[in-house]
Amino acid sequence: MARVDIAELRTKIKKTQDKKRFEHTLGVTYTAACLAMCYDVDTERAQIAGLLHDCAKCLSNDKKVSLCKKQSIEINMTEAKNPFLLHAKAGAYLAEHKYGIGDEDILNAVRYHTTGRPGMSTLEKIVFIADYIEPGRDHSARLPELRRLAFQDLDRTLIEILKDTLSYLDGLENEIDPMTRRTYDHYIKIMDEKP
Repeated sequence: MARVDIAELRTKIKKTQDKKRFEHTLGVTYTAACLAMCYDVDTERAQIAGLLHDCAKCLSNDKKVSLCKKQSIEINMTEAKNPFLLHAKAGAYLAEHKYGIGDEDILNAVRYHTTGRPGMSTLEKIVFIADYIEPGRDHSARLPELRRLAFQDLDRTLIEILKDTLSYLDGLENEIDPMTRRTYDHYIKIMDEKP
């Protein structure tokens, strides 16, 4: 991977996000770095993925759709009805083409940080989890428990977050991205098969 100046990347990202979003981005970046140290993953790569995970979040929905269509990025039915969900896919594109990231693992961490996917790398799991548990989050009564668990068992934490997400979306009667359900089913099966 070509050398990325993290301070310079942080400055670039700050210019594209409102104050609240940038605070969240920093929270994810630092949490990802801490988890990376715990699980023996390169902390620089974790920070880069954390900084970039929401790099398309502040684009308008029209711009997200337009970018995806122009770049032939698949838009599923759930995303077509809820275009704000496209920020992950659009973000992976921007990470590669605007910010010059060629590391496929970092790009996947950005691409799948909202839905997860079967067969995630450790870095992908770290960014997915960091996005949910970073210190600025307060959306779940279970956060203290999940924050502790994250430093003990990534897969168990991933399953618990996916379960909470699916339960929350079911309660709102919102459409669920099929990838979220597939990811949950995949990791539940793996957990069930463990001795």
